[in-house]
Amino acid sequence: MAIITLEKRGIPKESIFAVPLDNRNENRKIFDTLHRSDGTSLIDIGMGLATAFSVIGASIGFKLAWGPIYWGLIGAIVGFVLGFAIRLYMELVVKKNKKLLKGKQSEIIIIIDCEETQAAFVEEILWDHFAFGVAKVK
Repeated sequence: MAIITLEKRGIPKESIFAVPLDNRNENRKIFDTLHRSDGTSLIDIGMGLATAFSVIGASIGFKLAWGPIYWGLIGAIVGFVLGFAIRLYMELVVKKNKKLLKGKQSEIIIIIDCEETQAAFVEEILWDHFAFGVAKVK
């Protein structure tokens, strides 16, 4: 829509260069490596639940046979495994379904060669058509 509007306003078709970006074909990996990270953590919920369950286990452990230290460690392990399982389920099932519903949309880079006097209305047209960003090079 923005390209058609620009053409109607006097920008020639030869001065507009549009390049669509490719979508990623491979699926995201669940576990990060040393060289690649997607910014999501699988252990955040596990650590919180490990702390909570270890405090509860240690408190109850005073009345149980093995004592507070063992029951605190058992509670921490159970809490971590439970939190890790919850986060893994969210990554594998819930977020995958959201991505399938969203559909595949690619972005487009548009380079427009125009005069400095036209730059203001070209920028305005791009912003009106919901551009993610606009830059000018002199």
